[in-house]
Amino acid sequence: MAKEGIPFVLLSMLAAMLLGYFNIWSAAAIFALLAGFMIYFFRDPHREIPMEPGVIVAAADGRVTRIDETPAGKLVSVFMSPFDVHINRSPIAGEIVSVEYVKGRKLPATSVDASYLNERNTITIRGENTEIKVTQIAGIVARRVVCWYGQGAILGRGQKFGLIKFSSRTDVALPPNAALLIRVGDHVKGGETIIARLD
Repeated sequence: MAKEGIPFVLLSMLAAMLLGYFNIWSAAAIFALLAGFMIYFFRDPHREIPMEPGVIVAAADGRVTRIDETPAGKLVSVFMSPFDVHINRSPIAGEIVSVEYVKGRKLPATSVDASYLNERNTITIRGENTEIKVTQIAGIVARRVVCWYGQGAILGRGQKFGLIKFSSRTDVALPPNAALLIRVGDHVKGGETIIARLD
């Protein structure tokens, strides 16, 4: 489980025990269920990272809701529901050359405007032959974007670099020479699903 979930689990369990002590069993059961959901929500499962050269993996678990292709590059948006794993992973191996945090609004994460108006954190990762931007975007329910690394950090492909608390979205900006292997509606797994190959 991600360490960010520990306070949520402990508070829910404490509330359940306190309510149980006073024999308020129905409320205690609700908080016990909430603690169980928090353990599930902040889960951090093992992933098999593809090792073949030239591939780009998903930065998050969830459903592909948007793909934009222009001469300047490609954008893949993945929406994370409250039932998806919310850990974010690096699509490629490389160095973080910049981190840009914007304290924005809380529009629905599926909105196109969320990419420009919501609270978000963009990290630029420079690999051996390419450069990719990953943007963590908060939504209506999501209350905080978490990034564990700063400029100069070296990430491996599929390495965990942060998370978004509760439902949210992750955008990955790819170079023009990336051949996409996914389409809108696909469900991907962060660090494991190959979303593109470099030509």
